[in-house]
Amino acid sequence: MTQAPIAVDLPTQEPAGGRRGKKRRPGSVLHVVLTIIMLMWAVPTLGLFVASFRTAEATNASGWWTAIIPPWEFTFGNYDYVLNRAGFWDSFVNSLFITIPATVLVVMVSAFAAYAFAWMHFPGRNAIFVVVVGLLVVPLQVTLIPVLALFRDASLGGYELNGTIMAVWLAHTGYGLPFAVYLLRNYVGGLPRSLFEAAEIDGAGHATIFFRLVLPMSVPVIASLVIFQFLWVWNDLLVALVYLGPVPANHPLSVTLANLTTNFGGNWQFVTAAAFVSMVVPILVFFALQRYFVRGITGGAVKG
Repeated sequence: MTQAPIAVDLPTQEPAGGRRGKKRRPGSVLHVVLTIIMLMWAVPTLGLFVASFRTAEATNASGWWTAIIPPWEFTFGNYDYVLNRAGFWDSFVNSLFITIPATVLVVMVSAFAAYAFAWMHFPGRNAIFVVVVGLLVVPLQVTLIPVLALFRDASLGGYELNGTIMAVWLAHTGYGLPFAVYLLRNYVGGLPRSLFEAAEIDGAGHATIFFRLVLPMSVPVIASLVIFQFLWVWNDLLVALVYLGPVPANHPLSVTLANLTTNFGGNWQFVTAAAFVSMVVPILVFFALQRYFVRGITGGAVKG
């Protein structure tokens, strides 16, 4: 007599990723919130852009949102006034001549300093690094008079620094180094120690390690630093105005555009067009390096 087969309930195996698929994705809510914030952030810029194509009378008569409804009454007069103003293109070249060397100097000096603070051993390393980082809290304004007096009394190989573009280079380099060293040191200090130990076993010195390992691996954070420094120097008004003095031939674009308005706030409508003209180069720099931006900032913020 044969026994009846016993039915056994076996647990059914969930397909791979089944439980993972049941998790609710919070990305949709986050995307909605980020979209709302982005739109709120873009509204003033959009309003400024629309106002740059309107006359002062039209802007005073109605809000910028009324201009996007037909009939349109846009004009290129503001841009024509700004672009054809005497000294505009000279100031544009001066801005490039100031910003590019000031950015390169900060990146070069801070890269060397970051490697030294992260991987070289010398007396007082931590104390010096604390002092450098502590300079971040020193207001720029309190240094203007002492540094201006230093440039007035100093010369470089018989070349007077006061009132020259070289003075602005040195000033921006000094002001930008504390943040640059802090950012790069944290990133470089988080690189794998095994790479440096292997390079030292192979006989590589500090120079070889720096140029062959550190620089190629630090491209994201260097790109982020370039964006920060370039934007700050390009949009700077105070430092250039203080150290260059009243000589219009050396003024960058920020100073020239600030002089568009009168003492009583007249000709303000030209500033709307000038703002977008001055934004072209920084936007190109940002989009050229933006793929490294987030990776470099997060790496420099949490490592070290």
